[in-house]
Amino acid sequence: MSGELPMIYTTRDTQAQLAALGYDPGPIDGRDGPKTRTAVAEALKAQNIKRVEELFHRSGLHRIILHWTAGADGLIELERQHYHLIVDRTGRTHAGTLKPEANTNCRDGRYAAHTRALNTGSIGVALDAMADAKQSPFDAGKYPITHEQIQALAETVADLCDTYQIPVSPYSVLTHAEVEPTLGVKQRSKWDITWLPDMSGSGDPIDVGNKLRSLIAEVML
Repeated sequence: MSGELPMIYTTRDTQAQLAALGYDPGPIDGRDGPKTRTAVAEALKAQNIKRVEELFHRSGLHRIILHWTAGADGLIELERQHYHLIVDRTGRTHAGTLKPEANTNCRDGRYAAHTRALNTGSIGVALDAMADAKQSPFDAGKYPITHEQIQALAETVADLCDTYQIPVSPYSVLTHAEVEPTLGVKQRSKWDITWLPDMSGSGDPIDVGNKLRSLIAEVML
């Protein structure tokens, strides 16, 4: 449509998308090396397409990043501005100020800023919880994540995956805490989401992410 900004896919985005689709681009490091080029060629041939852009959904959205707001009960405007969807502790999902499509291209400055240096193409979904929580020694605070939230999160993300054809993989559906170890984009000591109800303390980001992805995949069956 006239007036829309073009979609932007970095080499890192392409590597992550290839990995999410089951191809091996090598390390997710943003470098267009021979292994990445081979994976691109394999993917294009297997899917009978000609352009890398065709590996992505037409909306330009290709990733979902899961957060907690570190907030108490009751949404505030700042939370609505930073996330596209927010799940409260009763399990109700609320829309943020902007729709996910606002993050197709962030160059116009009007987007939900939820993840440092990784907002373009990324949908931000948050659990409204964990105010005053501490990682070590662990303390979930007075507003811990609830079972109802986790179930609603799984259902909400499953719907997004279906709508935008996003694979449920560690490269395309991941927590904020997984961003740095999985995609190599440095964050500022983020540990959301590394704790779930019934856990005694903060866990390994990848392990917790796998639990969430399993729940999401179950909803999609």
